Amino acid sequence: MAQKKRKPKKNDMETLALFLSEAGLLKQIKRSGWWVVGVKDPESVAEHSFRCAVLAFVLALAADADPYKVMTMALFNDIHETRIGDLHKMAQRYVKIEEAEEAAFYEQIDRLPPRIKKELTRLRREYVRQETPESIIARDADILECILQAKEYDEQGYACAKKFMQKAPRFLKSVPAKRLFSTIKNTHLNTWWEQLTRFAR
Repeated sequence: MAQKKRKPKKNDMETLALFLSEAGLLKQIKRSGWWVVGVKDPESVAEHSFRCAVLAFVLALAADADPYKVMTMALFNDIHETRIGDLHKMAQRYVKIEEAEEAAFYEQIDRLPPRIKKELTRLRREYVRQETPESIIARDADILECILQAKEYDEQGYACAKKFMQKAPRFLKSVPAKRLFSTIKNTHLNTWWEQLTRFAR
C-alpha cells in the first residue's frame, strides 16, 4: 500500500522561509582568502556557489555522472558559512573547521521538513565521504571554481592570485576537471567578450 504524502504544515513553510532568508546571507559574505592577495572586494560565497553549481553540472555530464546530484551537492556545499563565515586557510590553522562546518550545517537543517532534511543530510554525507563519482566531481568543481577565479583576478592585475593556482590543481581527481584546468591555465579568459565586441559598430 502506497504511503500518503505528508502535507506541509504551516510551520514548515515558516521554517523554509527562514532557511531561505538565511541562505540569502551568503550574498553578503565575502570569500576571505582573496583579501590576502589584495582583492578589496572579492566575490561573495553565493557567487562562488553559483559558478560551482554550473561547473559541477558540466563536469558531471563530461564524466557520465548524475549532473543534478552533483549540482545540488555543489550548490549547498557552503551553506553553513551563513553561521561561521568564510574562513581562509590561515584562520583554519586555529579552528577545527570540519567540526564547525558539520555543527552549523546540521543545526541549520534540523527543523526543515523531513523530506528536505533527509535529502540534504544524504547528499552532505556522500560529499564528505568522497567515495562516489558524484561527490568527487562536486569537490573538483569547488576547487576548479577557485582556480578559475584566481586566473580572472590575475588577469585583472592581482599577480599574487597566481599562487592559488599552484597547489590547488594537485587535489583535482576527475579527468574532466584536470582537462579543464589545463585549458583554463592556458586561456585568456576575456576572449569570450572580446570576440563579441570585435566586429561591433
